[in-house]
Amino acid sequence: MTVASGHAGTGELAHRWATALLSSGYVPMGPIELDELLRDAAARVLAAAVSGGGETATAREAGARLARAQLTDPGTLYETLGVLGEYLPPGPESTAALAAFAAGYATALREVTMVQQERLTRAVLAAQARTQNLAWQSEARFRAVFAGAAVGIGISDPHGRILQANQALADMLGYPPEQLRRLTVPELAHPSDPPRMWEMYAQMARGELDHVRMEKAYHRRDGGVVWTDLTVSLIRDEAGGPQFHVAMMQDITERHELEARLHHQALHDPLTGLPNRTLFAERLADIVRAAGPGDRVGVCYLDLDGFKQTNDTHGHDIGDQLLVAVAERIAECAAARGHLAARMGGDEFVILAANASADQLATLAEATLATIARPVSIGPHRLRVSASLGVVDRPAYRAKLPEILKAADVTLYRAKAQGRGRWALYDPHTAAQEVARYELCAALPDALDRGEFTLVYQPIVDLPTRTLRGVEALVRWHHPRLGLLLPDRFIHLVEETGLIVPLGRQVLREACQQAASWRKEYPERDLFVSVNIATAQTQEPSLVSDVHDVLAQTGLAAASLQLELTESALLTEHGAPLQALRALADAGVRVAIDDFGTGYSNLAYLRTLPVHTLKLPQPLIDGLRGEPAAAPNVDERIVDALVRLAHAIELTVTAEGVETLAQAERLTTLGCDSGQGWYLGQPRTADELAEVLAG
Repeated sequence: MTVASGHAGTGELAHRWATALLSSGYVPMGPIELDELLRDAAARVLAAAVSGGGETATAREAGARLARAQLTDPGTLYETLGVLGEYLPPGPESTAALAAFAAGYATALREVTMVQQERLTRAVLAAQARTQNLAWQSEARFRAVFAGAAVGIGISDPHGRILQANQALADMLGYPPEQLRRLTVPELAHPSDPPRMWEMYAQMARGELDHVRMEKAYHRRDGGVVWTDLTVSLIRDEAGGPQFHVAMMQDITERHELEARLHHQALHDPLTGLPNRTLFAERLADIVRAAGPGDRVGVCYLDLDGFKQTNDTHGHDIGDQLLVAVAERIAECAAARGHLAARMGGDEFVILAANASADQLATLAEATLATIARPVSIGPHRLRVSASLGVVDRPAYRAKLPEILKAADVTLYRAKAQGRGRWALYDPHTAAQEVARYELCAALPDALDRGEFTLVYQPIVDLPTRTLRGVEALVRWHHPRLGLLLPDRFIHLVEETGLIVPLGRQVLREACQQAASWRKEYPERDLFVSVNIATAQTQEPSLVSDVHDVLAQTGLAAASLQLELTESALLTEHGAPLQALRALADAGVRVAIDDFGTGYSNLAYLRTLPVHTLKLPQPLIDGLRGEPAAAPNVDERIVDALVRLAHAIELTVTAEGVETLAQAERLTTLGCDSGQGWYLGQPRTADELAEVLAG
């Protein structure tokens, strides 16, 4: 059960918490005092769990307050984490809050224990001091304290020989007391001992240090490991020299293992078990801190191709199992070369390679893609998946996490754009272009809202008479920083982001409004306006109604509007676009095929389309630049054939890219109806074109 933070949530959690503690052991306070304490602690932990990591200090303080309130029964932390685990929302923030709570509790518990141990030490010392006068009485008291203590106690001399050990210490380490007394302190060393531990032990043996506190692990006789909260105190002789060392140990193995599990959960992905983004960042920071002048660091950033389709087809359970299988392969491939593999989220993974050469990174990338591409068997399913991968290699001393991940991400998507199952190496020039591209993508929605897109109009001229027949509306982007951008810089981005439909509506409305204004002011010109329609617009169910609404709102006659589409937009596998165009053509709207000859060019199908005009692309017209030859060249024959074909099925022909007088004359000779291009008229603003119409 998960509850949100708030008065009702903290009250319910505090009540459940109190019930668990009261049933698990002794609670040294009354119900009202316990309820107040747990309400405050619950509020702090819930705040930390929903804050995204910003309130972990409050969770740590909540744990500390429980320990300081003497809620130190062995079951307290276990029951507490169980209750909190039920109430906190799932996610890394809750894991971090639990870890902070446990750490605060453990730290405060150590402080409380140390105070108690200090009292016990003083009792031991007092008992020994009284032995000279009250030997029999002090001996009895000392042995009662020593033998009956719940913590392990050992006494050694400055040379490390163990003189006495109580039963609690013997049980903790798994030795009989007499066998424990035959060991020396250095024989109880453990590989995880703190680096300065034995240096401090030597200082204490020399009488230079009176007191040491630390967490230390010991090997048990049965091969296991016990973690202890260790305090060592120096007892001096009458001359002030070192005489005994008194060590007191509390078994904290369960708490240590719990903290280790929580720490692992905070740094590892729960699904795949791989290190997560946080641990990846820590390891990269370690490499950067230790880097020398010539050291390098490499990052391979990858994601699976078409993973969403796998989820949609087989379900998320199969998708999760596939991620686990892929993660194992990536981890094995990285570990075989001494590298770290991590999961960044979703189907994205990263490999961190320290001091790998460019050739080694290339080999790593190819090996990783190859191992991922092998079939994966999950139950009855035999799945194949590929990945795209971006590689970044740079000097380690200046590697910064945000920059290196951004570079890797840009490179990854460059690899993905080249096809599935590929990898690409970071290139600063290409990356700069991609970043600029992403920035343009990000700016598009606001640019549309702010009206940064405007229209210019290129004349469409009747070739035999050289008179203005119509205009093509061309969109421009007045970028506030980059200035005037032509369509080749942004139209493909508009299509990718899905903004082509609202932009197309805006262009259609503005072009029709302007054309209606011109026709009203210059009716003798009989001008039409041609507007480009993207493939995505033809697939919109509202296309027909959008066009009719614009015509009605602007007052432009349907016959004065021409819609330009590519062949691919017309010849789709489903008939919705074609049905919409037939409806518009039946209403009087003209339809033109733009760049005819560069797409399907299905001539047999052409006569069945609701088309009025073919527009010939500039590459065909470029072949007509030179002086007429005795025999027509290939381009001229193609243009001639297309014009004849169009006229045969009662279509008109417009030539694009007419830039010379020679082209205009030869197109006229070939019977081409109209043309547009810089020779016949450059794109103009609405005001500039009005001057042409007025002249």
